[in-house]
Amino acid sequence: MTAAAASLLLVLTVCLTVAQLPRPQGAGETLSVAGAAVAAVAATVWRPRCSVILLTDGTTSSTTVFTVTLLHYNTALHTGRVSRCVQVAAEGKSPNMTEALLSRLVAQARRVRQVSWCVTVVVVSDDSAFLAASAEWIFKGRLLVWTNRLLALTRRPLSHLRHLHTSFSMMNAMLLLLDDTSGYPRCSVYVHLPYSSQVLQVASWAPHLGLSLTTNIPLFPEKFDRFLQRPLLKVTAEEFPPHVEVRETANTSGPRFRFSGAMTRVLELLALSLNFTYTIIRPPDGSFGTKLSNGTATGMVGMVGRKEIDLGLGPFGITAVRAEIVDYTAPIVNDYLRILGGRGKPEVDPWGFLLPLAPAVWAVMLASLVLLLTTVLLLSFCFSVRVPMLSMYFRVLLQENTWVSSDRWWERMVLGGWMIVMLVLTLSYSGNLMSLLAVRYIPQPFQFLRDLLEDPSTTMIWEYNTAYVNHFRTSESGIFQEVQKAEAAGRISFVLATEYPTMQDQLVREGPYVFVGEDLTIKVLMGQDFSNTGQCDFYTSREAFMPFLYCMIGPKNSPLVPAVSKRITWITEAGLYDYWMESLNRNSTVCVRPPTKITVRTSLSLSNIWGMFVVFAGGNSLGLVVLCLELLTARL
Repeated sequence: MTAAAASLLLVLTVCLTVAQLPRPQGAGETLSVAGAAVAAVAATVWRPRCSVILLTDGTTSSTTVFTVTLLHYNTALHTGRVSRCVQVAAEGKSPNMTEALLSRLVAQARRVRQVSWCVTVVVVSDDSAFLAASAEWIFKGRLLVWTNRLLALTRRPLSHLRHLHTSFSMMNAMLLLLDDTSGYPRCSVYVHLPYSSQVLQVASWAPHLGLSLTTNIPLFPEKFDRFLQRPLLKVTAEEFPPHVEVRETANTSGPRFRFSGAMTRVLELLALSLNFTYTIIRPPDGSFGTKLSNGTATGMVGMVGRKEIDLGLGPFGITAVRAEIVDYTAPIVNDYLRILGGRGKPEVDPWGFLLPLAPAVWAVMLASLVLLLTTVLLLSFCFSVRVPMLSMYFRVLLQENTWVSSDRWWERMVLGGWMIVMLVLTLSYSGNLMSLLAVRYIPQPFQFLRDLLEDPSTTMIWEYNTAYVNHFRTSESGIFQEVQKAEAAGRISFVLATEYPTMQDQLVREGPYVFVGEDLTIKVLMGQDFSNTGQCDFYTSREAFMPFLYCMIGPKNSPLVPAVSKRITWITEAGLYDYWMESLNRNSTVCVRPPTKITVRTSLSLSNIWGMFVVFAGGNSLGLVVLCLELLTARL
């Protein structure tokens, strides 16, 4: 037998002094009487390279432990599997040491689980308090993942074990009840259904009959793959367009709020697939929630973390702080932040008379003029004539009349070529200028987060208690630390998702406010405003920053989360979520990239063309200065 082919059977025995429960006359140890039943149930789920952890309360003798271990060993050997047995004993003398001892042994058992393909934990005790403590520490210590199993053996009647229902229903656990009051041992196998108080008997065992199923439900059923009974789950959700939209209804007898959006369709599909009904509960503070400095959590995250809620709809951005409180499902969508600002009023650029020609054309024109004057001077020097009149080239550039001597044929040719170039250029300039005077420019100043931080007159609006807010509040460097300082300076205000329409209409539209929010949410807000007004009054920044993955959430270690994650993966891989988002949000892309220039037909005002008068005044001022210099030079 090689070490690789060997499986591991680990026996952890907790030897504690516990109150001895009354037993029937002549009754033996629980594990001794029902050891064959335990072996029969364990054999149905035994796999190669698996481990079995036996946990007792100290009332089971070492002889019985060895006998049952040998029985299980023979069962594994009969099925072609080989086990090796390791026994770890821990002794205590006081019931108060049970918690500490269990925590220590669970930690040891977890290390065994990490090197095993699967684990079956067997707890044997007639003490209901010990059974409850064992289940609590097995769950708290994360000894069991869903692929591992828990089997509890006891003589206590089912009516005395109701306090075990909560923990056993959330684990892959079964309860084996021994009844030997009549002198003939019989065992009943029960499974606790999650999110209900129902306990089902799925099998029975007797020495001469062996193990037999009493229903069509298998041992250790996949309770969370599809619920056997249709439970009612509590789901928390809040306004988060376009994922969740909340509308108040006028129906006094029915639900007060109506929920819609792509996430509600996900919830409906999950309810159909997992076989559950649901009721949606909104958080008291209307926020998604985060962890406070005192250790408590707010909003929907706090409700799920305290297990007041079975599932958080969200979707919620993944953060390390929230991951300490809740478990995330598979990602549903990824999103990032943009800046939403109000578009300014259409304006004419006062320097628009420079725009008909590109900067390169202006530069080439001036360079050509310099080259032309240089050429004329060189030709004059070569022909040994008087210095030519250079002013006529400037007069042609400014469309003024000029003349040239009839005996200077080369100068006529140079001037004629320059006049043709200037004719084409000036006609092109005047035509473009007429078109540009009808153009209105719409200012969109905040295209980057840096632009926003450098404008102290503008106030940023963020949603209250989101993953983004938690991120910049905990940043220790970079641009988001500057956002944190902006909050300290009073440049950030917070709103709830239900206040988006009011915020958009009363604050962002006219300024000096801008909204920093999710890209998908901003598209919906702009689309809704376009549907109401018929025009695009807002713009979004070119820069996208702070990307996040969004998921649903569940309580810590909840087996419901993996079941939901599997179905969310199906939904996203099939493209259903993107399809629902596009079908539910009309006009969401109409105003995504609105034009920054528009053409109008109206008269021009002085405020539109004051740039030309600046040039006029500057030219006259410069001419006056030159005149003064000429007079001064002549006088000297």
